[in-house]
Amino acid sequence: MKFLNIFFLATTFFLAATEATFAQSITEKEQVHDAPKTITTKVKGITCSTDLKMISANVNKLKGVRNCKAGKTGPATTFEIAYDPALITEQEIYSAIQNTGSCENPDDRPYKVKQ
Repeated sequence: MKFLNIFFLATTFFLAATEATFAQSITEKEQVHDAPKTITTKVKGITCSTDLKMISANVNKLKGVRNCKAGKTGPATTFEIAYDPALITEQEIYSAIQNTGSCENPDDRPYKVKQ
């Protein structure tokens, strides 16, 4: 009887330790997917600060984008974009930039991403 109690306790302890380790490894894997990725891209065709604001707002609306920070207006404006690669791809971000309408004529698509 004593042997069965010891065996039962040892088995219970072993199973509890295994489940805790398994649960921890699942949590660690989930955290790897949550790590944001940052890209820096240059965009041509921006002529004013309103263009910067419109592009940044459109990119920030995308599911998975955590932050979109624009540089100064120039021949090619730099954008630094932090995003979750599990939720959105770089191509989807580039597409959102290039599909943003111009502040002068909303039907125009003057912005081009330099890759």
